[in-house]
Amino acid sequence: MTVSHAPSAPSAAIEGAPTAAGSAVPHRVQVLLYSDDVATRDAVRVAVGRRPARDVEVASWRECATAPAVIEAVEQGGFDLLVLDGEAAPTGGLGLCRQLKNEIYNCPPILVLTGRPQDGWLAAWSQADLAVPHPLDPIAVAQAVAELARAAGTSTSGS
Repeated sequence: MTVSHAPSAPSAAIEGAPTAAGSAVPHRVQVLLYSDDVATRDAVRVAVGRRPARDVEVASWRECATAPAVIEAVEQGGFDLLVLDGEAAPTGGLGLCRQLKNEIYNCPPILVLTGRPQDGWLAAWSQADLAVPHPLDPIAVAQAVAELARAAGTSTSGS
């Protein structure tokens, strides 16, 4: 099961074009969010918001509640970063992260949500780019998404 969330009104600005204040328009990112728990998905979306940083804007969210839906969506492409819940059941985001990193060519950066701070070693095993532990700190989640969005923007801008 998947759900997509797109902004209600498309932005008229062109990415990288100067705004009235002279600053560039932020990186616009497409995010895939996986958790079997709708409350966790809601908490992540609320924590990140529309603008997790001044230079990063979430253009759309695609929510997945099952691992097969995640695999299918990632294979189709179009995502700048993935957020996977390590505590999801029956397939946890940590194992799913490792599978995606090993099976998907040019896999987008992945943020995993671990069960506790001591699970950092599991995040390293999963080959995740960043990890944030439960209970979710909204500031940490937003910062991690912004950091991965910047990394995704710099890795694709050269092609």
